[in-house]
Amino acid sequence: MAIRNVGVVGAGQMGNGIAHVLALAGYEVRLTDISAEALAAAMALVARNLDRQVKRDTITAEARDAALGRIATTTDLATLGPSDLIIEAATENEEVKHRIFADLAPHLGPETILTTNTSSISITRLASRTDRPEKFMGFHFMNPVPVMQLVELIRGIATDQPTFDACAGVVERLGKTAATATDYPAFIVNRLLIPMINEAVYALFEGVGDVRSIDMAMRLGANHPMGPLELADFIGLDTCLAIMNVLYDGLADSKYRPCPLLVKYVEAGWLGRKAGRGFYDYRGAEPVPSR
Repeated sequence: MAIRNVGVVGAGQMGNGIAHVLALAGYEVRLTDISAEALAAAMALVARNLDRQVKRDTITAEARDAALGRIATTTDLATLGPSDLIIEAATENEEVKHRIFADLAPHLGPETILTTNTSSISITRLASRTDRPEKFMGFHFMNPVPVMQLVELIRGIATDQPTFDACAGVVERLGKTAATATDYPAFIVNRLLIPMINEAVYALFEGVGDVRSIDMAMRLGANHPMGPLELADFIGLDTCLAIMNVLYDGLADSKYRPCPLLVKYVEAGWLGRKAGRGFYDYRGAEPVPSR
């Protein structure tokens, strides 16, 4: 089917980036959130990021203005129902996602494709609670969405070929690259990335190195653009913990046990950049290790 208009559920870090790239690619976008303040903040951020692209000569001012004109915001989830494609980008909580899809169900068009930007939750399980498991799949963007080139496409056990082809066509139109993942816990990127971060937290927990040394070792020793603890703060420690728990519960392998120190940071509310403190403290002029 031809995708012309897209609904995006959630105006947070991922949702606003998804709306940004969809609108820039010419799709009509309806962005929803339970908070009008979150929607206003999301549109302000999209505008700033588009301005940055204009200044870098990656897009024209006309393209920026057209993209902003293609994004409509609403707190009424039901208005997304007639969309050709819906991308759920709410918090990484399975019950929240089930509720969103249940609330959407009475308003959906017969051909509407449902997708989720989940980074780890079973696509098959999410699909099974909808009225259209054959038209449901994972559409996992990387963060920050306007910059990162990869999108993971994840089929549930019931996903049909036309649904997959339609989503693959969207990725191509966005100018991004699709990696096809099987519906196993955390898919490809996070199956590899988050256990590495968890191991870095264990290295800190066990005194193998301090925060700066661990991050410097991976930046300079493995040529990573960002150290694992800095990256964890960027992702959000609550998200990292949620994914580790999905891996630990889903694969029943002790190598995926979340580090107790990661659990303690989340319990303390030290969730990373978004909270002002994680493995680094961001409340001053420069980030410094929290401990």
